[in-house]
Amino acid sequence: MEHINGFKLTLLTILGVFGSFVTTLLGGWDTALQTLIIFMIVDYVTGLIVAGVFKKSNKSDSGALDSKAGWIGLCKKGGTLLIILIAARLDIMTGTEFFRDAAVIAYCINELLSIIENAGLMGIPIPESVKKGIDVLNSIKQSKGGGA
Repeated sequence: MEHINGFKLTLLTILGVFGSFVTTLLGGWDTALQTLIIFMIVDYVTGLIVAGVFKKSNKSDSGALDSKAGWIGLCKKGGTLLIILIAARLDIMTGTEFFRDAAVIAYCINELLSIIENAGLMGIPIPESVKKGIDVLNSIKQSKGGGA
């Protein structure tokens, strides 16, 4: 039993140090990063529900769960975090807080749009004010040449 507790303590220590290192690289564990991570998790889970329960996913030919599509989604979220890392380093280099904040906000909006899309595919009614807000965000994104 002592061996298991020692292993657990060692594992938790390693995970804690690694987590601290990563969040430091990403500019700190502030409300913005917490919100982005929460949005990413909610988006991924709602995407799984859309595919697994409703079989309406636009990420697979059948609309059902597809491990390759899930892996691609996780890789994209990892890529998002790499961009946040780069933005945080640009802030350090320039002595500002602009690049990381702008990137986190942009990715939060992107995740939010995907969550709302997933909710719509599940048949959850979307309030008219939210639909109008999404239209505005999409038009801004399209006019700037951005893509999801």
